[in-house]
Amino acid sequence: MRRVVVTGLGAITPLGKDVRTTWDGLLQGRSGIDRIASFDTSDHAVKIAGEVKGFSPDERIPPKSAKRLDRCVQLALWSAIEAVAGAGIDFSKYDPDRVGVIIGSGIGGLRTWEAEHTKFIEQGPGRVSPFLIPMMICDMTSGYVSIHWGLKGPNYTTVSACASGAHAIGDSFRAIKYGDADVMVTGGAEASITPFALAGFSNMRALSRRNDEPQKASRPFDKARDGFVMAEGAAVLVLEELDAARQRGAKIYCEISGFGATGDGYHITAPAPEGEGARRSMARAIKEAGCCIEDIDYINTHGTSTELNDKFEARAIKDLFGAQAGKIVLNATKSMLGHSLGAAGAIEAVVTILSIVHQTVHPTLNLEDPDPECAGLDIVRNGPGPRTVKIAHALSNSLGFGGHNATVCFRRL
Repeated sequence: MRRVVVTGLGAITPLGKDVRTTWDGLLQGRSGIDRIASFDTSDHAVKIAGEVKGFSPDERIPPKSAKRLDRCVQLALWSAIEAVAGAGIDFSKYDPDRVGVIIGSGIGGLRTWEAEHTKFIEQGPGRVSPFLIPMMICDMTSGYVSIHWGLKGPNYTTVSACASGAHAIGDSFRAIKYGDADVMVTGGAEASITPFALAGFSNMRALSRRNDEPQKASRPFDKARDGFVMAEGAAVLVLEELDAARQRGAKIYCEISGFGATGDGYHITAPAPEGEGARRSMARAIKEAGCCIEDIDYINTHGTSTELNDKFEARAIKDLFGAQAGKIVLNATKSMLGHSLGAAGAIEAVVTILSIVHQTVHPTLNLEDPDPECAGLDIVRNGPGPRTVKIAHALSNSLGFGGHNATVCFRRL
């Protein structure tokens, strides 16, 4: 089987419009969560989110094209451009049939759908934009990125709620491993902070209502957690076959060594009892990576700041790793970025990769009073700041509504 490596990274998050700014913010323990500025929240019970600030797609995307793209696709393309530039890859030197794009999104063009539906109700069907459908559908994240460079290999979008980005990376890893492609552009994107979506998530009691303390609202594994914080953003990785990447002199961040995907078969929103689906997902990733539980040094957890997710993810880690569980370093990126749904797995993959590169793990913000249900785990807290850790093998977990579980295993080269 062919080996797969990461040669390019791109990201746009509530902490910054590129990978470096986001990573620096995480190491500093800064929160990107604040009161929502993009619309009036006066009638909403929840008034906070992790919004991308100061974003102007025209800085990288031609204005005429940007107008015909939903914000979700704009974020995806923005990150893809950074990742491809960073990889130093010239697609004109590749057979376009051997370069693919898989970018996940849990919801897709919700901003466009909501705006056009309002127009439909208020002004009638004749006023609905002819671009509604291509702007709304989830697959345009991958579709437009492939169009941008004329890439003709495997091309689709994974839609598995909060696991979408991780599934996209896992599928792309397999595409190269099994010989269906030589290069893959992959990741996740989401831009669903809208009045309609906010109301929906809020009314199902999934969101934190700590409106007076936005930066303290996302508190994974903390006893006082009261729900996740919606966020937006995107992250894209460039994956290549190892020998080809070395031959062209590419900068190699790390290797993707394994991928695990499972289903809970249990409930539309609640995770399976004891986190057994997450446990099996991690076990599958480790098995494909050809390592054992003693080899895992670090886990970037799904860590949503919801009661059931954090408790059962912690249980899954303890059940799988046993006595080894307390020796593994953990953190939760969502404590500072919020939960970007379909983009989260990709953003957290980037964070996991950078943790391996720099041998450093960022702190988990707001972990002030650890939940006893999550005891026995070494979760990096904010007080001392980032921690220097020897990381040879790392996992990144993503767990989605509907019982979708995905784990990516990364290896230091």
